[in-house]
Amino acid sequence: QVQLVESGGGLVQAGGSLRLSCAVSGRTFSSYTMGWFRQAPGKEREFVAAISRSIGLTYYADSVKGRFTISRDNAKNTVYLQMNSLKPEDTAVYYCAADSRLRVARAASAYDYWGQGTQVTVSA
Repeated sequence: QVQLVESGGGLVQAGGSLRLSCAVSGRTFSSYTMGWFRQAPGKEREFVAAISRSIGLTYYADSVKGRFTISRDNAKNTVYLQMNSLKPEDTAVYYCAADSRLRVARAASAYDYWGQGTQVTVSA
């Protein structure tokens, strides 16, 4: 059974930075495409970023491109999301997710496993 545990959320002022981590246990971490999603109150869960399982290709939502960086450390079974220049509209619960298939998907429905989420709040 695969388990994902996020950490690193918190309260930060606009323009600040946070680094989220997602530790993965269970089957071989390197075999999963990993994604980050977020969900703000009253809104649907949306794609933030993803990283492929093989050569680490990265993909971003337009709203975070240039500000957020996704990375993975296969030796530590961990995926990260470095968030810089944070804006109040980045406030949401952030989730990491794992997809056992080769493709990199932006749809939440494509991901097999999910963490419990970590709250990120950006004050103006």
